[in-house]
Amino acid sequence: MAILDPIKARPLAVRLISSVDAGLHAELKLKPEQRSLGLITADIDDALYVSIDEATKKAEVEVVYAKSFYAGAAHASGPLSGEIIAMLAGPNPGEVQAGIQAALDYLENEAIWYSANEANSLTFFPHLIARTGSYLSGVAGITPGEPLSYLIAPPLEATYALDQAMKAANVRLCLYFAPPSETNFSGGLLTGTQAACKAACDAFQETVLDIARNPIYFMLG
Repeated sequence: MAILDPIKARPLAVRLISSVDAGLHAELKLKPEQRSLGLITADIDDALYVSIDEATKKAEVEVVYAKSFYAGAAHASGPLSGEIIAMLAGPNPGEVQAGIQAALDYLENEAIWYSANEANSLTFFPHLIARTGSYLSGVAGITPGEPLSYLIAPPLEATYALDQAMKAANVRLCLYFAPPSETNFSGGLLTGTQAACKAACDAFQETVLDIARNPIYFMLG
């Protein structure tokens, strides 16, 4: 595998509940009008997080549950569990189906990870979201529609590259994913103008690639 080769997440299981049972409806604290539920698992968690945010822009759905699994896809509870389960609630099966399809399309075409070395043992996610939906804007504490840099890498790479990204662009740190996360990665969400967020993504990428090329390096003073 070559450096900067794309790595695509795979959806592992998808189901639609047309009419949620009253007991489960109450347990999930769904709104009265949220009668249908979509379930998705995938083998890369951050790719699905940005994909379900896209779903909220394309259909009348809300992300009512999204959690990463501990230790990552390699240690999942079953072959269809992956790294994450997400749930989309909506008023009817048609809206939830549209939301699921939007998430799957984004997962396939936009939510791309990259390899930072030829062994494909160091991967990262320098993802620009030009316009957030209701889910990630809520997570980041920003107004829906504002841009985000969604930046993820292994812990040292993420911490150093996040610092470089914030110095390279006029962006603000909204959320820091301190290591170790459930999947032992790290990173953060940055906001600013779309151009600034793109510059932050570029700086993050270049820094991760530099660490991959020359990991044992430091400078005093």
